[in-house]
Amino acid sequence: MNAVTAVTSGISAALRLARGRADGVLLVPGDRKNAARGFWAILFCVPSVVCRLLMSWAESGIPAHPGHLLARELITFVLGWLIFVEASVWLAPMLGRAERWGRFVALWNWCNVIEGVLVVIGGLPGLFGVPPIVDQAAELIMIGWALWLEWYAICLGLGIGAFAAAWMVILDQAIGITLASLALMLSP
Repeated sequence: MNAVTAVTSGISAALRLARGRADGVLLVPGDRKNAARGFWAILFCVPSVVCRLLMSWAESGIPAHPGHLLARELITFVLGWLIFVEASVWLAPMLGRAERWGRFVALWNWCNVIEGVLVVIGGLPGLFGVPPIVDQAAELIMIGWALWLEWYAICLGLGIGAFAAAWMVILDQAIGITLASLALMLSP
């Protein structure tokens, strides 16, 4: 599988999973090379991270040091991503699923691209001045869909039950929230 095929199969798999189609799992091989190529998804997520930050600034105003804040946001994002992947390396054998980790991490990586797009779409109504109830409903629905997609990818990728997958989603979110909080506390 070449690089272009790895990217297209990863995005296709994530799009199928986002529509509730479990057959998306079959589009992503579980070999080591494909698992490593799945980390290219980080680059595909950068636009959604930047969009979310710009959307926040559109509502609150551009801060004094936007470059510094953008760099902090990107570093926190990538660090959180890598910490969760490292945690999953340790958790997969504990769950009796070490042999499925390669496919899981590739799927999880590509699903993050779709999750980022969903969160950006959820924030768009607020930029257009819709009533707050509509804005909040759109955000809640899209964030819920993104969390569900992560949960679904974990269930299918590792072949674990709903409860264990939910705990892994909670772990991922806790890592992100903790890192974001630390970044805020440590910033000048």
